[in-house]
Amino acid sequence: MELFDTHCHLDVAAFDADRAQVLQHARELGVSNILVPGIEAGHWDGLLKLCETEAGLHPALGLHPVFLERHRAEHLAQLESSIKKHRPVAVGEIGLDFYQHEADRDAQRTLFEAQLAIARDARLPVVLHVRKAHDDVLSCLKKIPVTGGTVHAFNGSEQQARHYIEMGFMLGFGGTLTWERSRKIRALARRVPLEAVVLETDAPDMVVAQHAGERNSPEYLVYCLQALAEVRDSDPDTIAQQTTLNARTVFGLL
Repeated sequence: MELFDTHCHLDVAAFDADRAQVLQHARELGVSNILVPGIEAGHWDGLLKLCETEAGLHPALGLHPVFLERHRAEHLAQLESSIKKHRPVAVGEIGLDFYQHEADRDAQRTLFEAQLAIARDARLPVVLHVRKAHDDVLSCLKKIPVTGGTVHAFNGSEQQARHYIEMGFMLGFGGTLTWERSRKIRALARRVPLEAVVLETDAPDMVVAQHAGERNSPEYLVYCLQALAEVRDSDPDTIAQQTTLNARTVFGLL
């Protein structure tokens, strides 16, 4: 069984002590490919080096909306030059996060649209971070269309899901599926087309129910697979095969 973790921050300090062991165990469990999304310019070099030295790791470069205060105008030019030099598989993690009331929505939107334009010009998919902002993100995508991508930790409505799918996006589902109280997400994962679903962990965050209170890990993608198979009343092998194909397709890794 081959699995693809489409969202895992394996480059962050939380994995410094045991990254090699985590990777080895994940591979033993079938997690043969991992997309590592960037969140700020200062982390890109380390992320790229990690992906260059470890088989099956794929880089994405982006400026995360939550860390707005760390980003500078020159980082957009750096993103363009890094894409030309290193050719990551996607631009991300980018998007809009309006969860906090004090969020500077205009500044986030300006940064997001600038990165969408960079992705469009580079003909790369994007990895979207969206909280309390799906309609705004969809509006930006209509304004600046890109070649699809993934909607990380999708938590929108079924109607919003259809809009993303029509734009060439895959919907990411992960640890939230493993919590029985996540009725809305589990119902969505049951109803959306499997051809538009990818699996993710968002490690070290969004831990699965089986390891509550611990650091999340790409090793735990198997629990996400099991949960998705359960809510869809399907065979895990079928889910694994289709979601891996979806991930390879959207990131151009066929």
